[in-house]
Amino acid sequence: MSTRKTKKSLRANDPQAQREAELYQTPLPSRELVLQLLSDQGIPLSAEQIYVMLDISHDERDIFNRRLGAMERDGQLMRNRKGAFCLPDKIHLIAGTVFGHTDGYGFLVPDDKNKNPEDIFLGPKEMTLVMHGDRAMVRLAGLDRRGRPEGKLVEVLERANKTLVGRVIRAQGVTIVAAEDKRISQDILIPYHLDMDAQVGQVVTVELTEYPSSHSNPMGKIVEILGNYADSGMEIEIALRKHHLPHQFNPAALKQAEDFPKTVQAKDYKGRKDLRDLALITIDGETARDFDDAVFAEPQGKGWRLVVAIADVSFYVQPGDALDKEAFDRGNSVYFPRRVIPMLPEALSNGLCSLNPDVERLCMVCDMQVDGQGVVKQYQFYPSVMRSKARMTYTKVAALLQGEDAALSEEYTWLLPHLQNLNSVFRLMLTQREKRGAVEFESTETMMVFNDNGKIDKIVPVVRNDAHKLIEECMLAANVCAADFLLKNEQTCLFRIHEGPTPEKLEALRLFMGEFGFGVGGGESPHAKDYAKLMQRIKERPDAQLLQTVLLRSMQQAVYSPDNVGHFGLAYEAYTHFTSPIRRYPDLLVHRAIKAVVEGKRYQAKDWHHLGVHCSMTERRADDATRDVTNWLKCFYMQDKVGEVFSGTVAGVTSFGLFVALDEVYVEGLLHVTDLGNDYFIHDKARHEMVGERTGVRYRLGDRLTVKVVRVDLETTRIDFTLVGKSEGVVDPADGTVAESLAVSSVKKTRSTKPVEKVVPAVWEAPKTAKQPAKKSTRSGTSTPRSAADKPAASKPAPARSRSAKDKGRHSAQKNKGKPKAKAR
Repeated sequence: MSTRKTKKSLRANDPQAQREAELYQTPLPSRELVLQLLSDQGIPLSAEQIYVMLDISHDERDIFNRRLGAMERDGQLMRNRKGAFCLPDKIHLIAGTVFGHTDGYGFLVPDDKNKNPEDIFLGPKEMTLVMHGDRAMVRLAGLDRRGRPEGKLVEVLERANKTLVGRVIRAQGVTIVAAEDKRISQDILIPYHLDMDAQVGQVVTVELTEYPSSHSNPMGKIVEILGNYADSGMEIEIALRKHHLPHQFNPAALKQAEDFPKTVQAKDYKGRKDLRDLALITIDGETARDFDDAVFAEPQGKGWRLVVAIADVSFYVQPGDALDKEAFDRGNSVYFPRRVIPMLPEALSNGLCSLNPDVERLCMVCDMQVDGQGVVKQYQFYPSVMRSKARMTYTKVAALLQGEDAALSEEYTWLLPHLQNLNSVFRLMLTQREKRGAVEFESTETMMVFNDNGKIDKIVPVVRNDAHKLIEECMLAANVCAADFLLKNEQTCLFRIHEGPTPEKLEALRLFMGEFGFGVGGGESPHAKDYAKLMQRIKERPDAQLLQTVLLRSMQQAVYSPDNVGHFGLAYEAYTHFTSPIRRYPDLLVHRAIKAVVEGKRYQAKDWHHLGVHCSMTERRADDATRDVTNWLKCFYMQDKVGEVFSGTVAGVTSFGLFVALDEVYVEGLLHVTDLGNDYFIHDKARHEMVGERTGVRYRLGDRLTVKVVRVDLETTRIDFTLVGKSEGVVDPADGTVAESLAVSSVKKTRSTKPVEKVVPAVWEAPKTAKQPAKKSTRSGTSTPRSAADKPAASKPAPARSRSAKDKGRHSAQKNKGKPKAKAR
């Protein structure tokens, strides 16, 4: 009897009982309680023992077994050889995600970086048992030759790759598929009757039927033939499947979208404020088709009224329905050159939810009162119905505000007063942005101009005019109001958070800036204002681009989280995304939360932390896929430019060479260390430079170079450069002059006093990190053959690329002889 009471009391005292009751109709013991039980008992427990101790009834066992299985997949539990459940910590196992490398080795990134801060090296032998992306459990087996922790695979928790995309290879009657993602080093064997008669060289999708083991390679069957490698649009088809981007809508979601009326119904106006007579307009790019937002401003007292109307997607997409599930899986729309993979079906994204001109549309409005200083003093959120008065473009609005085009001004005479009102509010808000200390980085955006064959005709810079900035300030204001509104009403939501620099990055930044006579204020926790002040001091210097790049790379990546820590880059204490629910799932969640508060209710999501992690992942996934496509197109564009000479800027410094961004074509490629001079070069990571050990020749981030394109490899998206005018000269030790004709604007004779990494040019080995696996020579791309993250994500330094084993062997006996086959926002 007493035992039964103990069992009941153990389950009754579940610390997460309330959460479980809110999430499930039949609440079970929480994961935390299961882990606590195993910890308290101090021994492995069988499933039957857990059932008894936690009072799991026979009817509950199937569901509870699923929870135990999920805990196994997440690395929280593990079964021993007798089938009993153990705590991984007790048997010294570490769970994490496998990141493969093109050379066959890999790393395990631990789930808990607090307990296990270092990534664990997995040698080629261990990597034969797993594939990139798998979740696994490893046991530490000592240190490798570089002093890194090395692991031995114990168990594969979850397989990440159900399908993959690759190219057909046939040799001696055997058909295999080589994965396009070169982080997957195993070839997939295809039985002869499962190859769909695919031809050699064709791109196919393979469904894996057997995973790699110590005895055999993975096996699969071809389920889709995409076509030939150079077919128009093939780069997008590959990227979609390589990054596992959902790109075909569920029939139920399509039907739900098509079943909505094509126009807004009068019955839907109920409970909404009528703004159809307000001169709301949309301002977007020339090629935009989905219009999330409309704006309006008018004088009000001594200040202004600013209205930002956002498409009310939450009216049509309800929690848990087919459209919601599809939107959650996608996370966001993906914008490739010439093609968009929308988050919602076109009937909504370009139709019923898009704020097209001269049609009624449902919207959520942020109605703001802005004082004469540009500060939002009051705001109100409410549902509304609107009718856009014009679909304007950034180019037209900028021309109208500047009065450049008389004919255009005459055409939009009625609109000019409204644009001037918006411009006045923008100017005031811009002043507040400067006072707030938001970090402003100057960067060059580019646009690809395509020919009739779908290939790049030219790459041109995109000028960011005042119309872009005007809309940006309006959207920022609405997003800040949304975050403030939800915080004040204690409604949980997803914030867009951006933390300040880590202590390690801050220390490296101060070391680098100190060499130029600059300091970074703010002590151990600098504010955005400290960055902004430094930017003001350096912007007129000739090396401003170098210093700005280093500042940018010291910042962290912005992510979604229910835990508000503010936005460092924008200098906001609270910030969220409210203005793009057509193309971003977090914005849709914020709309639901605001609506609930307006209606006097509470919006409950199942797991806000999981939503934040998922939405951050889908954003990075989209960025990776678009970079892959962009880089492939740039490689295709550069194919006929081999032998041409370009000026460029060093955009990245690694231990194996320099990444150079070309001026005229806005393409990056690799200038390998063997092309820097007849010397051993030292890579100083903190100073972002390469220094010749004997000559003292220095190559630094931001240096100007003249290079020649010597190789373009379309299949691996690699572009290689060599320095123009390079000869076998030497440095004259008497005066430090370089007897080589190097087209370098800042060549200095120097010696580094800081311990750094010596680079032997004859053996090219990239630094190996698990979070950023070594990649091909397309600096901005992912570590794949066709590779090209508010954007601090784009500020990351160029990840290391590694040479193949074949190239290593070819050059191992040489000192600065020959050119290894290397590669190509």
